[in-house]
Amino acid sequence: MNRIAANPIPYWSRAGKTREVFDAAFRDFQEIGFSAVKADVPDGMDPADYLDWIGGYGLAPSLSLLNSAFDETVDMAAEVERAKRFAATQTALGLDRTMISSMALPARMAQPAVGAGFDVSRLARAIDNCGTICRVLRAEGLRPLHHSHVGGVFETAEEITRLLDDLGPDVLGFGPDTGHLTWAGVDAAAFIARYADRLGGIHIKDCFPDLLSPAARDGMTYHEVQATKRLWAEPGLGVVDFDAVLAAIPDGYDGDFMIEVDEPSVTSKRESHRMSYQWARQALAARTG
Repeated sequence: MNRIAANPIPYWSRAGKTREVFDAAFRDFQEIGFSAVKADVPDGMDPADYLDWIGGYGLAPSLSLLNSAFDETVDMAAEVERAKRFAATQTALGLDRTMISSMALPARMAQPAVGAGFDVSRLARAIDNCGTICRVLRAEGLRPLHHSHVGGVFETAEEITRLLDDLGPDVLGFGPDTGHLTWAGVDAAAFIARYADRLGGIHIKDCFPDLLSPAARDGMTYHEVQATKRLWAEPGLGVVDFDAVLAAIPDGYDGDFMIEVDEPSVTSKRESHRMSYQWARQALAARTG
């Protein structure tokens, strides 16, 4: 059965990825009922110690995320070495896959989800650079899955499609985020159906309708839109058609369902995760038991 996992991003996005911050998140996740958590090993911690640590909360590691700009600002020799170190940690945790994402271009953080500052040569370079990192990860035993993210060089449907089609399934799998696809104006269910044979992971996130129209957020940056608490929604409270999303996921899907609400719509981070988990227990019952 597939697991219901959690990404503790609301806990660490402002406070940092410290042991104290993660302890608070893990306590909440244990009490709520989550069985897996995004594998973010703190700097200086051995993977075996990390496994023991999260195991004490009844949690197991779930697929993590490798971020890169992938554009002309990147030192690819350094990125290759970083990818190797990342893969060594993840495989030591027993994981065989990771999400890989592009972020964050200044023009797109200033004007999110509309493909701001599109440059065809930058896109071509980014695809080549992403392919290089994907091949490194595969050589190290980790299957890369493209994770859509507003603010990066692969932001729009056209850019994500070009990336996936140019690199092909032998190089890059698919690990979508239902919320980021929706914010970028992409039909999440249709896009998942298109690349269903490459699906290896998914972030479950909903969106309120308030700021999805570019006109409704005119002049607002990425972080300003998030701060309104009227972008991201706990699953089931927004406009993402999760019935269609789940129908698009093939029966043989062997990944986790990771809850991710970057900026909870409610005051309490714990309550946001409790609401999300209760929704997931019902909506995903046939797949998660």
